[in-house]
Amino acid sequence: MKRAYDSLLEATGRVVGQAKRFSQEIRAGVKRCTVVTKQVILEGHRQALDEMVPLVQQVMRQTKARIFHGDTRSEGKIVSVFEPTTEVIRKGKAAKPTEFGKVVKLQEGENQIIVDYEVYERRPHDAELLIPAIEVHEAKLGRVPRLVAADAAFYSGKNETAAKAKGVKRVCIPNRSTKSAERRREQKKRWFRSGQRWRTGCEGRISVSKRRHGLNRCRYRGDDGMKRWVGLGVIADNLINIGRVIDKRSVPATT
Repeated sequence: MKRAYDSLLEATGRVVGQAKRFSQEIRAGVKRCTVVTKQVILEGHRQALDEMVPLVQQVMRQTKARIFHGDTRSEGKIVSVFEPTTEVIRKGKAAKPTEFGKVVKLQEGENQIIVDYEVYERRPHDAELLIPAIEVHEAKLGRVPRLVAADAAFYSGKNETAAKAKGVKRVCIPNRSTKSAERRREQKKRWFRSGQRWRTGCEGRISVSKRRHGLNRCRYRGDDGMKRWVGLGVIADNLINIGRVIDKRSVPATT
């Protein structure tokens, strides 16, 4: 494997050298086109090369570090030269231990309506998202939610205190590491278990969005394209769910 990678890196290095020389010749005017339109196209190729060469060089560095030195944590690691901001996301699941892409937050209110979404440039810690989510809910809907439900990764004593201080009546976030018998009893109460069932249903919103609206894979390029793609998926999902709510309310009562 090392011999094969050594040959591949050598060939890639030659291609990179050729690309750099080609770019320099265009910049210096050695390579020119007499037709203005073609010269513009040639300049566009030069810009594309100037963007791609550093990315390929970075991939070469991290490949050398991984194959020849066993270093899998290269600084500035790139997993895609076409989408260089793609992140490695460790899921910890048997079926999908690792995924590649961007972390997206979908914040759901009543009737399965997504009230907020965000595509993060860098994966945040879940506990950092709770209070901002409550603030977004209040800003958009005019009041804080009566109940907030999330999984255990969002829990911290500071978050729970801050949420209640903002006016949230019930904070339904499990504390898995608690040794308090009172806390464990609290988490077994009907309202808490009901809130967690609702939260589990919210998890299904992610699966539905992936399956129904294609959020499992972005068809646009770049970070702006990712945000646009997710936003369109959220709009489409909300239109369906809002339509269902309106349809239910418009059905006349029968006796």
